[in-house]
Amino acid sequence: MSRSQQLHRPGPPTGPPGNDAGCPILHVDMDAFYASVELINRPELRGTPVIVGGGSRGVVLSATYEARKYGVHSAMPMTRARRMCPHATVVSPSHERYSTVSSGIMEIFRSITPLVEPLSLDEAFLDVSGAQRRLGSPATIGALIRDRVADEQRITCSVGVASTKFVAKLASTRAKPDGMLVVPAADVVAFLHPLPVGALWGVGEKTERELVRLGLHTVGDIANTPRATLVRALGQASGAHLHALAWGRDERSVVAHEPDKSIGAEETFSRDVDDPEVVRRELLRLSERTAGRLREAGLVGRTVTLKVRFADFTTITRSRTLRDPTDVAQEVFATARGLFDSLGLDRARLRLVGVRVEGLAEVESAPRQLLLGDRAHGRREVEQAADRAGQRFGSGTVLPASLVGDDKAARRP
Repeated sequence: MSRSQQLHRPGPPTGPPGNDAGCPILHVDMDAFYASVELINRPELRGTPVIVGGGSRGVVLSATYEARKYGVHSAMPMTRARRMCPHATVVSPSHERYSTVSSGIMEIFRSITPLVEPLSLDEAFLDVSGAQRRLGSPATIGALIRDRVADEQRITCSVGVASTKFVAKLASTRAKPDGMLVVPAADVVAFLHPLPVGALWGVGEKTERELVRLGLHTVGDIANTPRATLVRALGQASGAHLHALAWGRDERSVVAHEPDKSIGAEETFSRDVDDPEVVRRELLRLSERTAGRLREAGLVGRTVTLKVRFADFTTITRSRTLRDPTDVAQEVFATARGLFDSLGLDRARLRLVGVRVEGLAEVESAPRQLLLGDRAHGRREVEQAADRAGQRFGSGTVLPASLVGDDKAARRP
């Protein structure tokens, strides 16, 4: 039985909101996010098994609940997912679309409260303490968020409402799909103690095996084990941490979004590639995608990092810091190509390449000084124009000449 299935066994059912007094923390999680976004334009696939992923060597990015019934889950190798659910429709991911929908979701959250802590594109913690006078109780706000996400983004989400982040996240998991669960502050212990030990944050497979070896199978077992015993078995930090969580104690507050530390893209080839020209074209494609994401986020970066994974899964990275921060694909590509060429991998068989830009800053805070003889308008303006064309006519409308009609056979579909 999977860990997610274990979490759905004991505990209160999803139903009418309980007493949400003292429960200002919400965890909002989209339901099968990537798959749900794909179904917006393919409604005929609703109610059927759908897997988002690609390539024989890729992994599952998302799957509808109909596919999950067959055991398919995210991060599973695509080959295994196809065996488990051979009649599923496989859809290639649309990363730009996911980013657009995610931005809309986060705008909804921030219209409710400035205290939004995203965990990924499709989930976040919210502290709605300051929004209750304006919008109502935490459960009322949770219902409002679910309605707005459905109306504005045409996907569903699940909401957990609790007094702490830890319990709110567990509650949203229990409410899936398309539900809301309030865990009253007075009922936290009763909610937690029947759950398996794997429900606790910080319990990975190794720790879970150690806890089971000690005869501890549920959160209640951990709570009723002396703290000193846990510390001796697991160490000071882990033992004390798990004992506190087992009694529902979680002191962490919602921390508003911190700026991205890096933006990048990578590609796994459908078969190993040993042609440097194919790799260079892929680096150009990835540089275009990365620079576009930088401009979309209003960011520039100074450090370009190249990632290379060989056929034997050995992975190396190389970085170079630019004199001036950039969001220009041509500059990102020139740097990434220089890093690749310096490796001298003429006949090496490569499985994956990636490009990433780090050292990010707001574009307004990083003015760029023109060199003597430079044109006032140049490549950046060209790429911004391409961005506008893409927004109007669709992604990929304007491409570098070397990518037009490029054979994508070596790339993951």
